[in-house]
Amino acid sequence: MAFVVAAIWKAKAGEEKRVEEAIRKMTPLSRAEPKNLFYQAQVSPDDPRTFFLYEQYVDEAGYQEHKASPHFQENVFNYILEYLEARQVQTYETIDV
Repeated sequence: MAFVVAAIWKAKAGEEKRVEEAIRKMTPLSRAEPKNLFYQAQVSPDDPRTFFLYEQYVDEAGYQEHKASPHFQENVFNYILEYLEARQVQTYETIDV
């Protein structure tokens, strides 16, 4: 079973490039985390201000470690939130068969 995070970020008008740059910076750093299984960001083809982030971690503790990481603190909490109009985060667990 993996811990899944699905986040939707909506950039403020005119800030979509800034948000995308932060995502591009965060992606390799997040993928390199020991408990990260998968990290992929997408942008809506219909609305370039809307981003969807899909992440998998070995467990919830791995996600908490991700949020506590220096790169998350610097790029998300201390930077990107200022440029978002909306942010939704939902968590799931995989159904392993």
